[in-house]
Amino acid sequence: MIDLQSTFGKGDVVWFTQCVSRAAHPTGMPEGAQQCAHQRRFAGTEVARQMHVQTFGRTRRDGLRQARGKRPGGVLVGQIELFCRGGGGGHCVQSSQMNGSQTLTSAHASDPHEPGPPDGPEGLARLSARIKQWGRELGFGAIGVSDVDLRAAEAGLLSWLAQGCQGDMDYMANHGLKRARPAELVPGTVRVISARMDYLPAPEAAAAARDWRHVELARQEEPAAAVVSIYARGRDYHKIMRQRLQQLADRVATEIGPFGYRVFTDSAPVLEVELAQKAGLGWRGKHTLLLSRSAGSMFFLGEIYVDLPLPIDRADEDGAHCGHCERCRQACPTGAIVAPYRVDARRCISYLTIEHKGAIPLELRPLLGNRVYGCDDCQLVCPWNKFAQRSPMPDFAVRNGLDDVMLATLFAWSEAEFLERMAGSAIRRIGHERWLRNIAVALGNGLRATGQDALRQALRARANDPSALVREHVAWALAQDPVAMPP
Repeated sequence: MIDLQSTFGKGDVVWFTQCVSRAAHPTGMPEGAQQCAHQRRFAGTEVARQMHVQTFGRTRRDGLRQARGKRPGGVLVGQIELFCRGGGGGHCVQSSQMNGSQTLTSAHASDPHEPGPPDGPEGLARLSARIKQWGRELGFGAIGVSDVDLRAAEAGLLSWLAQGCQGDMDYMANHGLKRARPAELVPGTVRVISARMDYLPAPEAAAAARDWRHVELARQEEPAAAVVSIYARGRDYHKIMRQRLQQLADRVATEIGPFGYRVFTDSAPVLEVELAQKAGLGWRGKHTLLLSRSAGSMFFLGEIYVDLPLPIDRADEDGAHCGHCERCRQACPTGAIVAPYRVDARRCISYLTIEHKGAIPLELRPLLGNRVYGCDDCQLVCPWNKFAQRSPMPDFAVRNGLDDVMLATLFAWSEAEFLERMAGSAIRRIGHERWLRNIAVALGNGLRATGQDALRQALRARANDPSALVREHVAWALAQDPVAMPP
């Protein structure tokens, strides 16, 4: 899940969103690769139902805006939007677009019994404690609060982008340093609520006694089997995270009345790992993902930018806890972790199989092995993932048998079958063509290793595929046949 996210402090740190092993999701930016597809994935900006700006009695930061312009998927928000909510006298928020962002104003029927914002440090501390309690009730593994000072990340981010490590994901640089300046991205923001959501699915009864990491690593040694990143085997996490974060924001609004906020789920302009680290949720590992003492790295991150001066949680002042361990770097099949805390997306399998739209570079194809969507290798070997938490949410349960399926089976899916089976999955967004491209490479690697006729026949069946991209990768794969290769 690799959510290719950006670079940070510590020397010249560069990372992906808590989604790189998960896959570089276009709904996200270079702040993580798990969350980059881990992280991730990269998911484009996911905006919540929007910023409520309190105006009854006093104006709460008139400058709060909803910057919702273009995103990788490509939707441009309309000039005027009107959001109306029921309950409490009826609350309507009108959004007018100005200078590329949206300024929200709020109209709220006056109600003497309407809840109001907490007064003083004690009231804010109580609210913060409730937010964490509500977060646990909604399925989040941890909640933390940070300030918005990310100046320490700016130099690393600019260096990472200048070196072209984002590959052809140009949208990662579109927001410039706003990614490291939350109050500029969303004017009025003074705090960021970071949330962790574990995604490791509950095991089948027969597999409960086995170490899940050993199971995953063993599958990579089966050339005819398909390997899909763990985070992508269930429902699309963007929808789930966004919904739960919105519910959390709604709980806050119910408690204190309307307030300014914006929800992000693996969003492009957010440095989620840095924010989560400042919020006390963990530290950045050498693979660029966030690590937690109690949960490893098998989780997603999401954020709520707010205009509430909540008390700030304490970051881990000891810094990283990876010591001299370099297992993640040593395990990376393509050498994408070019230095501790720095990932070059152009070599990352999550990026190549998810974000990259063209032909996979010839020199990297043999290194993909049987991985067809994302890559978890850096997480599978990480000692901290012995503490990875199982998700209590059925949404992340494996669908379509993606934890135990053969390459030839997936390669035979028609486009209609692919779209039907992948409905509600993060995989659907890469489309059938890139899905076949990835599997063709894996089939070629399997054919070279085993010479199995079943793999050969699966490839031949698509030798005349309508897609030139697929045909080229099939031709390469067939050329790996030991029977056809010169002595």
